[in-house]
Formats: sequence, C-alpha cells, structure tokens
Amino acid sequence: MAELIPGIDSSQRHLGFVWGPGDLLAYETQYKPTGAQHAAQSCPFVHVVRKDEDIYSPILRKLFNESHHIFVGLQNMKDDVPISTRDTALATQYGNQVSILLAVELIWNLCEVLFIEAAPAGSLLLHLLDWVRLHKADVDEKAQEVLQSECPAEHQAYWDVTVCYILQGRIDEARQILLKQASQQPAARVTFKLMDSLLMKMPIYNPGGTQTLTEFDVKWRRWHQECDRCLQDNSFASHPHLELICKILVGDEDTLLEQREHLSTWYHFLVTRLLYCHPTVKPTELHYYAQASMDMFLDGRSAPEPLDSILLAAFEFDIHQVIKDCSIALNNWWFVAHLTDLLDHCKLLQSHNLHFGSNLREFLLLEYASGLFTHHSLWQLAVDYFDHCPEFGRVYLELQIERVPLDTERKALKVLRICEQRQMAEQVRSICKIMAKKALRNNRLGSALSWSIRAKDAAFATLISERFLQDYCTHGTFSDLDLIDNLGSAMLLSDRLTFLGKYREFHKLYAEKQFAEAARLLLSLMTAKIAPRSFWMTLLTDALPLLEQKQVIFSADQTYELMHCLEELTTGKVAPETELSMQEDNIEATKIELLRLALARNLALAIVKEGTLEA
Repeated sequence: MAELIPGIDSSQRHLGFVWGPGDLLAYETQYKPTGAQHAAQSCPFVHVVRKDEDIYSPILRKLFNESHHIFVGLQNMKDDVPISTRDTALATQYGNQVSILLAVELIWNLCEVLFIEAAPAGSLLLHLLDWVRLHKADVDEKAQEVLQSECPAEHQAYWDVTVCYILQGRIDEARQILLKQASQQPAARVTFKLMDSLLMKMPIYNPGGTQTLTEFDVKWRRWHQECDRCLQDNSFASHPHLELICKILVGDEDTLLEQREHLSTWYHFLVTRLLYCHPTVKPTELHYYAQASMDMFLDGRSAPEPLDSILLAAFEFDIHQVIKDCSIALNNWWFVAHLTDLLDHCKLLQSHNLHFGSNLREFLLLEYASGLFTHHSLWQLAVDYFDHCPEFGRVYLELQIERVPLDTERKALKVLRICEQRQMAEQVRSICKIMAKKALRNNRLGSALSWSIRAKDAAFATLISERFLQDYCTHGTFSDLDLIDNLGSAMLLSDRLTFLGKYREFHKLYAEKQFAEAARLLLSLMTAKIAPRSFWMTLLTDALPLLEQKQVIFSADQTYELMHCLEELTTGKVAPETELSMQEDNIEATKIELLRLALARNLALAIVKEGTLEA
C-alpha cells in the first residue's frame, strides 16, 4: 500500500487503513524521527485513496451514460425465449430495420470517403479497402473459429478464411494463417515460402511516406510481373489453393468472379479488382470501374437494387442523385437530411433554390423535422432543426407548435418555454389561453388565473377574478391565497384583477389588526370605482366590524363617504317579485339598517373625537 502512495517510505512508516464513504482512508501508524527538526517534519498524515478516479473525468461521462442505457436495456430483455419464437412478425420487423440501418451506414461511410475525405489516387484505394473491411467483418468470426480449433490447418473453413483475407487485402493476416498450413506440409514448404515471399513483397502505398505515386506504380508493376511469372511457370501447380491465391494477386477477372460467394457484393468485387489491377486509380476513373464491376458481377443474374443505384451514383460523384435516390428508397428523411446538412457544411453541395424558394438542405431538414413533430416526445428534437433553417424554419415552427397536444401542464410549460425563448408572442398567448380555459373548465381557478396572466388576456383575467369573488361570496374564504397574495404588478392587467388583489390586501391588513390602513383601503376601493357595484354591499358589510370597534377607525369625512356609497347603492331599488327574492331583500334591508345605525354612531363618535382634538 505504501508504495502506491507518493511520499511514503514503507521502511520508515507503517500504514493503517479504513474504508471511508466510497474511498479508502490510509493513515500513518508508526514513524521514527531521528531528531527534533526531523520530528517536526514527520507528522503523520491521512491519505485519501480513490479506487475509481476515472468516474470524475468529464470526457468519460458520456461513455458511462451510454453504457448505463445499454446495461438497463440488457437487464430488461427477455432472454429466456428467442424473439423469433415469441413474435415472428416483430423479429421480421427488427430484421428489416437492421438491414436498412446497415445500408444507411454503408452509404454514409462511402460518402465520407468520396466526398469529405476526397482522397487522391493512391490514398483513395486505402480508404475503399477500409470501407469494405468495415462492412464485411464476418471473416473475422470465421478466422477466430479456425484459429481456436485443435488443428487450424485442417479446419474446413481454413482456405475460405485465407482467400477472404487476400480478397480484402489483409496480407499480414493471410501470411500468419498460411504459416499454420506450411508447418503441416514439410514437402510443400518451398512452395509456401515462395507464396509468403510474394505476399511480403506486395507494395502498399504510404501517403505519409517519401515515395511518390509514380515510384509506387513502378514498384507495384514489377511485383505484379513477378506474380504473373510464377503463375506462368506453374510454380503453384502442385498446390491448387496457392495457385488460386496467385491468380487473385495478378487480378485474374475470371478467378475473382468465381469468388462471388466470398465477395458477396459487386462493390467488394470492385475494390478487390482495383487492389490487384488498378491500385493507383484516380477519383475521376471510379465511375467507369464501378459500372463495369457491377455489370460483370451481376451478369444479368439479378437486376440492380436501389442500394446498387445509390452506390453507383456515389462512385460517379453525383451528390444530388445520391440524395434523390436515398429519398426514394428509404422510409424516412433522417438520413438524407443529415447527409445533406453535412455536405452543405463541407461546402460540397451546390445549394440551388427549389421552386418554393428554399434550398435543398433546408427543404430536407424541414421535412424531417415536420415528421418528428407528429411524435408524442420527439417533437422537442424538431425545434432545433427548425431553428437552423433560416428561410422557413420559424414559419414551420409557428405552425407546428400550435398542433402539439397540451395534455398536461408540464408539457404546456415545455412548449411555452420554447415559444418564449424565440419571442413567439402570438403562440405564447394562444397556449396560455388554451390552458386557462382548460383549468377553468376543471374549476382550478388559481391555475386558470396564472395562465391568463401569462397570456396578458385582460378579458379572461376579469372573468376569472369574477369567479374568485363569487366563490368568496358563497364560501366566505379565498382559494389559492398564495397566487393572489403574490400578484404584484400583474394585478394591473384588469380592473377586476386589481380589485381582487386589493381586496385580499384589505383582509390581510385586517387580520394583522392594522385597522386604519384597512379602513382607508376599503373606502378607496369604492370611491375610486375599482370595486364592481355588485360587490359594494359586501364591502360595506366588511366595514361593520371596523365601525363597531371601541376606538374610532373611520373619520367623519370617511363616514360621510361610506354613507354616500350606501345611499347610492340603495337608491332606485326595484321591488322584489318572488317570495325568494322577498326573503333575500329582507335580509339585505336588515343589513342596510344595521349599517345606517353603525354609520350614525361612528359619525357621532368621530365628530366628538375630532372636535375634542381641535379644542
């Protein structure tokens, strides 16, 4: 342990340790100071030993997150029954999706090689070889099976693996596996040594080296002639497998075509043919070799498929044809949208305008994003795509965002945040109005008021304020006090909302026994005509407890104002027509009489008090 901790000499000090919260705490238990000064410098320390330092790396955080998703997915898989037996249709669907994704990856990688890397002659073939090896990796599985067998040289797939290595230009792997056979056949050791010599001498172009392409071409032709001489001399006639390999090395087309099973595709055949016949092929010559290779490989046995047409268009460096064919062949816009965007960023796409005014990149991104907007969760991703479409992105976003179903307040807030960040005022108002009406239908007045304030909808805020006041008249209490208490400047949105906020403020002052301030506020609500006339009787009734206080709260002038409001309210009353109306009218008449008596009493007391103060 001491050797793992910097600055600790195990010969001088002993260490103890204890597990801390996730880390190991190591401490010194014995030290041997040799002097006073040395003793002062040899105080024991506690060392923190982290066992998982990598988890603190921000670079690896993405790896940990992605592996977590894969881990959880694996745990949730039902591995007791194969998918195919559980649900054949589902297995077929997954198989089709995998095939499409593999084709997409094949096209994407080829476009990277041809359009983005834009490798010149010499380097071009190296990139194409990597491309083929990446998408023809089944040979590695076979090779592993062969090499792990008891006797690799006698395995039935031995020569298949060897030939596949040669077809892919994996010369070093081919030489290694051929050594297995050579050791088993001492009589043919000279023949195997000759083949190994040919493979070892095979020139491979090095873009970073000092050798020019011309020098490489001369060297390659000499090697090619040497292989051809060995074939003409029947050097491998006694060993058919080695003779087959030699024919491949000289690029014999008939021999290559006989390996259809190992090549499996015409584009693999193309790359192998270039490797052993035209290693210095130029980008401008690719389309000729590609077309010829496809014709030779298919040989009328089957018609070209959409994938073949796409790859052929790529070898012809026809970017727009690649995009067009992919748009037709694939079942969504994901691939063409991202490929076009990448090519556009690399300045490789001639952005010709389409009939409706946008360019090709924007058209495809708009189509892809519009499709995402129909999904219940992926619609959020579409927003970023619209943001990066300068011509029509905002218009599309404004139209699509209004179609998002606002199922929950949480979702509505997400949509609202998107609109507010982009100053989409009309959409903000629309969303808030929808949510306010929905909350009102569910009798959630607080939520309805909050949404109407965000929408700055004065009419709807007035309507909801009326509902709050009606509920107060019915139940004698306010709901959603937190919202009403914190309206702030929002109460100025409408007169009724202002009254609601101020009326609640009156109740708070009264509860805090600030009677003078409460009285002034109550009176101002009526005299300034802020309170609706229908609510005056409630306000006057609220004034009764203040009028009945032992100390005088309302001054004489304030009392006169209250009397004036009461008379204005009672003047011109219509006689009741029904029995119920008569009962309600009697109750109100009783209130009026009580108010008049209380006002008269308060006026007298206020006059006496004010007169005394003046004297």
